[in-house]
Amino acid sequence: MFHKIRSAAPLPGCRLLVSFAEGCSKVYDLTPLFDRVPALAPLRDVPGLFDKVRTDPGGYGVSWTDEIDLDGAELWENGVPASSPFDSLLSFADASALWGLSESTLRKAVAYRKLAEGIDAQKFGKQWIVTRAAMEREYGPQPQ
Repeated sequence: MFHKIRSAAPLPGCRLLVSFAEGCSKVYDLTPLFDRVPALAPLRDVPGLFDKVRTDPGGYGVSWTDEIDLDGAELWENGVPASSPFDSLLSFADASALWGLSESTLRKAVAYRKLAEGIDAQKFGKQWIVTRAAMEREYGPQPQ
């Protein structure tokens, strides 16, 4: 299964905090890779390079340069679950993709008070956010 990366942030000790579209976060430690994968050594050796991590378009992985990147599957499978204040929050786009719904279904659920605004869902600018608990309550467990 593809696990879309929402964001990646550098942490001390050459670790990454990776947030996934499923509403969870993982910490990935790159230090064990430096001896096994010489192409990653600049992340340890070049000052400031590790902090330039960015999420690849489409959320398929992360990269630092055109030559240095990591696949999202590696980050998902070998990352350690971590807590973040944003865990279990999903954009309407991510929630609708995960549950196989349209975004308009979720907007109507707010309009008809099936999802309570300010409790289950909230709009920030043009972006709607919904809690995983509300999605599971109204639409059942996330389909695999």
